[in-house]
Amino acid sequence: MSTPLNPRSLWLRLAGIGAFWTLVGLAFASQFYLSSSLLGRTVSWDQAIGYSLGDWYVWALLSAPILWLARRFPPESPRRVRTAALHLGAALLCSWLYVVLRSLVGVLHAQILGEPVTFSEVFQPLLVKTYPFNLLVYGVILSASHAVGYYRKYHERTVHALELEKHLTEARLQSLLRQLKPHFLFNTLNGIASLMHRDVDAADRMLVRLSELLRLTMHHPGHPLTPLRDELAFIEKYLEIERIRFRDRLSVTIEVAPETLDCEVPSLILQPLVENAIRHGIEPLAHAGKLWIQAQRTADELVLTVRDNGPGLPPAGLAREGIGLANTRARLAELYGARHRFTLTQHPAGGLEVRLSLPT
Repeated sequence: MSTPLNPRSLWLRLAGIGAFWTLVGLAFASQFYLSSSLLGRTVSWDQAIGYSLGDWYVWALLSAPILWLARRFPPESPRRVRTAALHLGAALLCSWLYVVLRSLVGVLHAQILGEPVTFSEVFQPLLVKTYPFNLLVYGVILSASHAVGYYRKYHERTVHALELEKHLTEARLQSLLRQLKPHFLFNTLNGIASLMHRDVDAADRMLVRLSELLRLTMHHPGHPLTPLRDELAFIEKYLEIERIRFRDRLSVTIEVAPETLDCEVPSLILQPLVENAIRHGIEPLAHAGKLWIQAQRTADELVLTVRDNGPGLPPAGLAREGIGLANTRARLAELYGARHRFTLTQHPAGGLEVRLSLPT
């Protein structure tokens, strides 16, 4: 169902139609003036413009019902024979109406110039000279209307396809985000359970911090992207839980350039990387573990780095990535495609370094 035009849009459309037919009239006026000059006939610019605009302004008037018929009875209609017959009849009728209206304009124009003529004197020669050409003009208007209609439908389908792709991507991201949250929760609860029989007070404090973190997660809007400052605030809450668990066996250094704080990053993108570093890098250590979180910005990239001082990558590489890393790869691929880099490397000083390079 088409949306009715407001007065402003209607006037703009009418002005556009008028401007189009005026340009057509001026183009034919130039052709008429030049051809008459080459044939040695004396025709002024005023006469050429007046005659030509008289022709095409009549077609401007007739184009309204032709365009209505074109939209009402498109060529892809299931009753094609009926549609073709209807347009043929309409073409014959419009061609005849053009001759009638143009004859009336010619009579009026002659009276203004003080050279009165009768209607039949204008009608008969005009009918013979223009009737076949009028059928062609009807066909051109009809074809142009169908071409514009096809373009609009193509554009609408393209926009609709892009909207569907956007919604599908958002649905995939939400699914990945929902997959990440219970994984993080279960791992944290396992850490609390491991303390229950050794240090009840520490386990109690971890539960309190976990409730605060869950409250923060519940108030999260669920958008695919979030400012880095909000992501760091979430990581600070998560690290409070891990500090209680590891006590003095965990030290964290966060180095974030101020200009990166407002950059948008995928929601909860750091948490699985930090969790992976603690679980596989720091937890197996007999001595104190260190964790570094860094954020820097170049001309067109935001670089996030999470590094630990653990054993690093095994000699044969990772046999299989866990849920956190696999989830991170999938989310980055959905959001950025090939415009990002996600690498896991052995740091020269020891430990695993995970580096994210995101477009800004």
